[in-house]
Amino acid sequence: MIVEIRRKAAPGLFMLLLLLIAAAFAVLVFVGGVKADDAGRGIVGLLLLVLAILGIAGLFVVNPNEAKVLTLFGRYVGSVKETGLWWVNPFMLKRRISLRVRNFETAKLKVNDSQSNPIEIAAVVVWRVVDTAEALFEVDDYEHYVRVQSESAVRTLASGYPYDAHKQGEVALSSHTIEVSKGLLSEVQDRLGKAGVKVTEARISHLAYAPEIASAMLQRQQASAIIAARKKIVEGAVGMVENALHLLSEKEIIHLDAERRATMVSNLLVVLCAERGTQPVINAGTLYQ
Repeated sequence: MIVEIRRKAAPGLFMLLLLLIAAAFAVLVFVGGVKADDAGRGIVGLLLLVLAILGIAGLFVVNPNEAKVLTLFGRYVGSVKETGLWWVNPFMLKRRISLRVRNFETAKLKVNDSQSNPIEIAAVVVWRVVDTAEALFEVDDYEHYVRVQSESAVRTLASGYPYDAHKQGEVALSSHTIEVSKGLLSEVQDRLGKAGVKVTEARISHLAYAPEIASAMLQRQQASAIIAARKKIVEGAVGMVENALHLLSEKEIIHLDAERRATMVSNLLVVLCAERGTQPVINAGTLYQ
């Protein structure tokens, strides 16, 4: 594996002044040789001028949050990350690479969750290059590699969790955003680490059931919500009935036998659990008539 090497380059401003002085001196030598009809002196001046012009090709600029990766005859020699004007061997190839934070959103992928339900999912991935050598030389196209591997990580994540939680404490895609985001970040980073890329954030941006089962799953969610609401209502009603009987007995307002107690419990539960308001009925007799 090729690992990044931080390289120090020569100060560009100093080298630019030096090359300009060398070029001016070469012109003077060449002109002097021509005037003196001295072919050797003219050739030396011309060669010095060519070398000065060639040396200017070694100048390059590094902008903020950028780097230049240097190769010499196919061999990696280092990366310059410090901003400014620099100079290196003019025969070195200088490749620019951005170190800025980037983000992209994956396409909406159709996958199956852990319960084999087809869902649509997409994610936003925020990343940046931290190792320029790995990014350029370990993979063919690191930007394309980031996109493909991110989509692969999203597919793997979606198949490991259910869309909705149906058990107590179960982690689901729709309800456990923090846990799912951490899992996605880990999945993406494991794949992109070899490309010199660091993932700073990964989160789900779109999540829905596939159209062919969306209607059925909506009915299932509604049924689950109704059952949960009914359970809460019954639990509250039972508590209220228990409290009412306890207060009646404690304050000795009325003494109820088992049959009357059962009747009162039944009536109170009907009143408390009914969806609509109940109509009172006055009983002029007794339970035993």
